Amino acid sequence: MRNFKFLSLILAVVLCAVAFVSCGEANYAAENTEYVIGVSGPLTGPAAVYGVAVQNSAQMAVDEINAAGGLNGTMFKFVATDDMHDPTKVATNYASMYEGGMQVSLGTVTTAPGLEYKNLSKDDNVFFLTPSASGDDIPGGGNGFQMCFADGNQGKVAAAFVNENCKEEAVGVFYKSDDPYSKGIYDQFAANLDETIKTTVTTFTAANETDFSTQIDTLKNCTFIFMPTYYDPASIFMTQAKDILAADAVYYGCDGFDGIDSKEGFDINAIPQKVSMLSHFNSKAEEGMAAEFIAKYVEKYGKDTLNQFGASAYDCVYAIYYAMEKAIADGKEIPVTISASDLCDILKDMFANGYELEEGVTGENIKWESNGYVNKAAIQYVIKDAGLPEAEAEVEAEAEVVAE
Repeated sequence: MRNFKFLSLILAVVLCAVAFVSCGEANYAAENTEYVIGVSGPLTGPAAVYGVAVQNSAQMAVDEINAAGGLNGTMFKFVATDDMHDPTKVATNYASMYEGGMQVSLGTVTTAPGLEYKNLSKDDNVFFLTPSASGDDIPGGGNGFQMCFADGNQGKVAAAFVNENCKEEAVGVFYKSDDPYSKGIYDQFAANLDETIKTTVTTFTAANETDFSTQIDTLKNCTFIFMPTYYDPASIFMTQAKDILAADAVYYGCDGFDGIDSKEGFDINAIPQKVSMLSHFNSKAEEGMAAEFIAKYVEKYGKDTLNQFGASAYDCVYAIYYAMEKAIADGKEIPVTISASDLCDILKDMFANGYELEEGVTGENIKWESNGYVNKAAIQYVIKDAGLPEAEAEVEAEAEVVAE
């Protein structure tokens, strides 16, 4: 009896172990008839304009791929779940997609939920290529990559732009020295700036974000001003400096400028200087893939949600598709029932070792670093061009005549 009980105990332990291993290695895509791509993003709430753009654009790319025959005749399915930009909703979204057969992912749309998604996907070895979760720590686990510029990496990209385009300019820099976002971008900018580019640098802190007269005086002779900060202090600086800086001076920000043209209480059209930002998408493009994307998107969804988040998501889907196509051409097997983990092993090896998207909406010759950061050229996206609106310029001209 004692031996029987002992053997029963051993058998129970073995069965539990087998069950545990089987559960951990479950292939939820085993019954798939389509390749499944998933994303978690804000489809409702204040940030919905970003999530809806990603949803629309990714679906548009999937529809195009399927219309062209899919991957060797096998179609794709895109699944978007709503996290309302709330990290606490990510686990449920992730589980529903993963257990529903998701094999590859666009991760999340925004950074805070993305940090939660990153940990979940790392545990299951699920590959993701996020269009817009720009936090430096988002890639991290080896299975995650970004199509957008990482927050800190923007300094490196901005320096490359200045090195190429501002050799003859008097370059100024205005940043917040006690803000990790602002200082982090500036530090990378300074480290990658060509030594032949001379800059005048001035800073501010949280203790003084309303009066920038000292900083404006320091930069008054600059014709190009790099502003790695958020649009609140930037808009205050621009308002106070509009009649002091040269009218043909240029402001150049990072993604913290996104939305400055619709900031309540700030009239960007009253600023005579050009206001621009580092971006990878030109929403006013008139040629190339960007122009084609814009035309298709506007025709299908209208203009209200057209933004760089969607453009990036469109590129994400095609980058994944072309990578899978290339892997098959190189002899890899990617059946429609492939597990998320097996597909991740194929894709992360490719993305970390020289895979390139030759042409996209957000750039050309797009590559990735082994740390998950994207490597592509930045463009100067013009939010508002130099000069005042015609009516306002006429008013100012009349004022000058009266003054004389």
